[in-house]
Amino acid sequence: MKILTASQIKEADKITMNNQEISSEDLMERAATQVFKEIHERLQGADIPIKVFCGVGNNGGDGLVIARLLLEHSYKVKVFIVNYSDKRSPDFLSNYDKIKNLSNDWPVLLKGEDDFPEIAMGDFVVDAIFGIGLNRPLEGWVAKLVNFINKSSAFVLAIDMPSGLFSDKVSEEEDAVIKANFTLTFQTPKLVFFLPSTMDYVGEMQVLDIGLDRAFLSEITPSAQLIGRQEARSLYNPRNKNSHKGNFGHVLVVGGSYGKIGSVVLATTASLRTGAGLSTVFVPKCGYEIMQTSLPEAMVMTDENYEMITDIKTDLDADVVCFGMGVGRDKSTIVAFKELLKKTKKPMVIDADGLNIFSENNELLQYLPENSVLTPHPKELQRLIGEWTDDFDKIKKVQDFIRKYRLIVVLKGAHTFVFEQGNIYINSTGNPGMATAGSGDVLSGVISGLISQKYEPLFAAVLGVYLHGKSGDISAEKSSYEGMISGDIAENMGLAFSDLLSENKTNPGSD
Repeated sequence: MKILTASQIKEADKITMNNQEISSEDLMERAATQVFKEIHERLQGADIPIKVFCGVGNNGGDGLVIARLLLEHSYKVKVFIVNYSDKRSPDFLSNYDKIKNLSNDWPVLLKGEDDFPEIAMGDFVVDAIFGIGLNRPLEGWVAKLVNFINKSSAFVLAIDMPSGLFSDKVSEEEDAVIKANFTLTFQTPKLVFFLPSTMDYVGEMQVLDIGLDRAFLSEITPSAQLIGRQEARSLYNPRNKNSHKGNFGHVLVVGGSYGKIGSVVLATTASLRTGAGLSTVFVPKCGYEIMQTSLPEAMVMTDENYEMITDIKTDLDADVVCFGMGVGRDKSTIVAFKELLKKTKKPMVIDADGLNIFSENNELLQYLPENSVLTPHPKELQRLIGEWTDDFDKIKKVQDFIRKYRLIVVLKGAHTFVFEQGNIYINSTGNPGMATAGSGDVLSGVISGLISQKYEPLFAAVLGVYLHGKSGDISAEKSSYEGMISGDIAENMGLAFSDLLSENKTNPGSD
């Protein structure tokens, strides 16, 4: 699913109105009706107080239409106009008159703190104060109103996006942004819904199709793409019945040190569970028996050194080399890594200590084969590219980094981002239970397993992240967030593939 900027969405609105010969008020009615249907489907006429807070622009106009439709269906609705400006949009004024004609209970005009209404814990609050057009932080009594709503403990539904949240930058006033329980957004999700510093304001999210011009949406280049089941499925390459293990490639996993061989077990297991035809591991001698007993399906090669990797002697023509998990940063290991880089021509997958070696020895980056995949978590990324001021600055720095070295970066997080030159892919699967030791090792193995099967490195990264997250979701269903471990993610990879290929399943907000 495409993620568009505020200016692209406004252009889509304009083209839609022109091509469909409708007014902006008609489009507002269409969008707000979609919101009403979602509310009505969930509340089913429940007798609970609904308090709709409307700004005086078009987001407020949406709120007025929603309130009118709720009133027409006999809901207990109170409308509040947040009078932050003397200016009103034409569509706001038109819908204000409509709601005024429907009920004698006129909307309440809020002009300051003395006008704040009581909000009880059981209330249902609709936030329609500001939308994607906001370009400056909330101030004064309006900011206090937002904080007042946040502290009320009522259920808060944000329309299109939480008030106070910018579409293209991070607000410095954390207390002046609505913290929604749920956000119903129009046509396309917004990038800020997935950034670590802003995603908590959004709560759960659902995208509502409001019928914007299909041709425009299909042709426009998005700022990012959200990867759901439909997108992941389009990347999957089904197997030919007349196949053998040689058709599905050979993964070489290089890693481990004394006490850290388990990370190599996880990565190699994941590569095989993802479909690699063969997997060979190169570990210190201390890992030989561990690997042979833990994973008999893998072939094992060892370093001369018992505790660490010092000399990677192998003439294997692997389709992909996965390096870094548990390997440590000893000087002899760094020298061995440099020699491996120099002789490797095919894309590599680099994780964990491999990334840390790069951050301390930047000159080694020049030897990375083009389209290699780096899989950092935020701290590892910071050590690689330096500090950033906010998430948008981070994105810029990542893009500069990958242009320089012609790489793919998989930034792990609650929503894992895959960065390729000029493109961003955001994953929709995964859960908090995956914040456990070894989860990243599994991801590296998954991506490596896909590359070995002749998936382009970018597609392997995007599909691999999706499958990794889906396997984590399946694991959590079985074991809970707290009870799952990273080995579960590797073991359930087959079920993630099965889910990808099964019929009539979707990911809310992504398909």
